[in-house]
Amino acid sequence: MPWNAPPDPGASARFGDTPPEPPGWERTPWTERGRPRGARWFAVVVAALLQLPGIAIAAHDASHDPLTLAFSVLAFAASFVLLAARRHPGPTVVAIAVLCAPAIAVTTGPPFSAVPLAFAVVTAVVRGARVWAWWTLAGFAIVGPVAAYLLRGDPAAMLRPLIITLILCLLLGVGEALRNRRERYREVARQIASRREAAAEAERLRIARELHDVLAHSLSQISVQAGVGLHLFDARPEKARESLEAIKTTSSQALEEVRGVLGFLRGTEEQAARSPEPDLARIPELVKTYRKAGLQVAYSTDLTSTPSAATQLALYRIVQESLTNVGRHAQAANVAISLTETGGWYVLTIRDDGRGLPTASGDGRTSAEFAAAGVGRGGRGMVGMRERAELLGGRFDVRPAEGGGLLVEARIPVSSQRTAPTAAAS
Repeated sequence: MPWNAPPDPGASARFGDTPPEPPGWERTPWTERGRPRGARWFAVVVAALLQLPGIAIAAHDASHDPLTLAFSVLAFAASFVLLAARRHPGPTVVAIAVLCAPAIAVTTGPPFSAVPLAFAVVTAVVRGARVWAWWTLAGFAIVGPVAAYLLRGDPAAMLRPLIITLILCLLLGVGEALRNRRERYREVARQIASRREAAAEAERLRIARELHDVLAHSLSQISVQAGVGLHLFDARPEKARESLEAIKTTSSQALEEVRGVLGFLRGTEEQAARSPEPDLARIPELVKTYRKAGLQVAYSTDLTSTPSAATQLALYRIVQESLTNVGRHAQAANVAISLTETGGWYVLTIRDDGRGLPTASGDGRTSAEFAAAGVGRGGRGMVGMRERAELLGGRFDVRPAEGGGLLVEARIPVSSQRTAPTAAAS
C-alpha cells in the first residue's frame, strides 16, 4: 500500500480490533432513548377499538336517538387527539375532556367513551402537566353531572360522571407513580454519569501524575548525567563512561515505567504487569543515581510497620520529584532524606541546602504561597506531590529550612500494620 493511500476501514477488523464506527455515530444513553416506533399509536388504537361496539349500538339506535351517535363519534375522534399528547399534554387533556364529556353523560353501560380521557390524564401527569390534569378533572366533576342531568333529564344520571371522575382521580395517582419512577431513573442515570466522569477525571489526573513523575525525573537525570559526561569526557573518560551507563540505566527504567502506564491505558494487563510500581525498596537505588551526579544525598529510615503499596508509591514519587527539583533548580550540594513513623503517621522530610523558593513574587506572594499554589521551583511537580499525599488522607508542606535551603515534608497516615521492616540508614 502506498504511504499516502487512504486508510482501509476494514484493516482494523482483519487484525482483530473493533472496526471504527461510522462518522457521527454515538450511542444514546438508555434514559434518553425515544420510545419504540409506533408506541404513540398504542393508546389511540386501544381507545378507538374499545369504543367501536358503543358506536355500533348507537348507530343501530340512531333513528330515534341521533344525539347519542353524534356524541359517540366525538368521543371516538378524541382517541386520535391523543397523538398530540406527547408534545402538548396540557391542552390535549382539556380538548379530550370536552369531546368525551357529552358521550359520557348520555351513554349507558360500560364507560368506554372515557378511555381517551383516562389515557390523556395519565399522560399529562407523567409529562409534567399536573395542573392541567387536576383542573380538567375538577371542571369535569362539575360540568359532567350538570350535562348528564340536562341531556337525560334524570337526576340518577348525575352519578355516572361523578363515578368516572373518581376513577380518573385514581388514575392520576398511577400517573404520579409513573412520573416519580421516571424521575428516579433519570436521577440514577445522572448520578451514574457523574460518578463515571469523576472516576475518569481522577484516572486522568493519576496518569498525568505518573507520566510527569517518570518523564520529568528521567529526563532530568539524563540531562545531568550527559552534562557530567561531556565535562569529564577528555579529563576523566572513566567517569564519562559511568555517566553514559547511568543514562542507559535511567532511560531503560523510564521506558519500562512508561510502557507500564501505556499498557494499563490500552487494557493489556500483561504489559502493565511487566513494570511493577516502585516502592520504598527502590529509594536507595534512586539515591545512588544522584550521588553519581555529584549530589551528596543522605537517606535514613526508621519504620515500625510496612506501609501499604499505595503509600509506598506515594512516598517514592515524592522523594523522586523532590530530588528532581533539587537537581534542576536548587543549586544544592547536600540533601537529607528522612522517613520515620511517628504518632500514627509516616513522616517524610527532604531537606536541601540550596537557594530555596523565591522570597516573594511580583504580585506580592510569599514563598509559602508559592508552594501552596504549586508554582515556583516545583511547578506541576509540587501539585502532584500535594495530591499524592492528600489522596491518602495526608498532608504536604513546603517551607524554608533553617539555615537556608528548602524543607519538603509529607505526612501520610498509617493505613496498615504488618511485619515491621528492618530500620536502615544509608
